[in-house]
Amino acid sequence: MAKLVSKTYGEALFELAVEEDKVDVFMEEIAEIREVLAQNTDFAKFMNHPKILKENKLEVLKNVFKGRIQDELTGFLTLIVTKDRYHEIDAILDYFLSEIKSYKGIGIAYVTTASGLNGEQCKRIEQKLLETTSFQQMEMHYAIDESLIGGMVIRIGDRVVDSSIKTKLNELTRQLMKIQMS
Repeated sequence: MAKLVSKTYGEALFELAVEEDKVDVFMEEIAEIREVLAQNTDFAKFMNHPKILKENKLEVLKNVFKGRIQDELTGFLTLIVTKDRYHEIDAILDYFLSEIKSYKGIGIAYVTTASGLNGEQCKRIEQKLLETTSFQQMEMHYAIDESLIGGMVIRIGDRVVDSSIKTKLNELTRQLMKIQMS
């Protein structure tokens, strides 16, 4: 159900951004909203509290955001509170940002290696991904997992390329086990 809610509202916000020709503005302001919400956990507790009246929540919402972000975004946040969907705000905004990045040709890559990479290695990986995908730009996220032993794992969306030594050793072990059983 949560996926359906985030998709429905996120898609509506995306369509509004495209229709109003405010894709970049919305993308920037949504990123700022997410940052503000992440820093103020008490705000989320207040907005999700079942005993606080909607009218009070809407008043606080308008006091915090009115005049600081686009009126369409303030209206959107008001709609979310009115429809009792505030608890889904993170998923909705994530879906929206994902749609915007896809629309703008920005790919999101998660690269995990056994040890840290230097700047030149990161640039080469990014360039190779741009050459082998249809994206015009990449948003790169790097992580270290020493259990990989060597190589790397790259995830873009639901596609995974695993060239880690750990995976190759596991495959070799499975193949050897099959031979022993035969």
